[in-house]
Amino acid sequence: MKRYLFACMAWLLSLTLQAQDRSLGLGMILGEPTGFSAKIWTSPQMAIDAGIAWSFKETGYPRVHADFLWHRDVWEVERGRLPLYYGAGAKLLMFSELGFGIRVPVGIAYELDQSPVDIFLELVPGLKLLPGTSLDLDLAVGARYFL
Repeated sequence: MKRYLFACMAWLLSLTLQAQDRSLGLGMILGEPTGFSAKIWTSPQMAIDAGIAWSFKETGYPRVHADFLWHRDVWEVERGRLPLYYGAGAKLLMFSELGFGIRVPVGIAYELDQSPVDIFLELVPGLKLLPGTSLDLDLAVGARYFL
């Protein structure tokens, strides 16, 4: 079962490498979890993000996540772009035994005008499925530089 979960997470992360014609953003995420963040656009409204991070919940543990995101321009700003985004994804938790769960991220991202940087704030309700079932909530802020 652990191999199956790991294979599913690896497949989700590999999707970020398939859209080479779009900009790839790399950066940091701070909060719950804290670590590295990546995002690649697959269309003007859709993107895939992924993270390798450390969770500070319970006794602390490393984790990997990947999400499919849809972006909607809800607020108009004078400079740049401020879309609302939402999506669905999965997470692999690596505490004393492997864990797996689903994520439902909701956030806002400020894309700077004439600069390859975005700043984001997200709230992510989730459901841990393995090794036990429980609800959880992540909150983080981050920034990425697009190559």
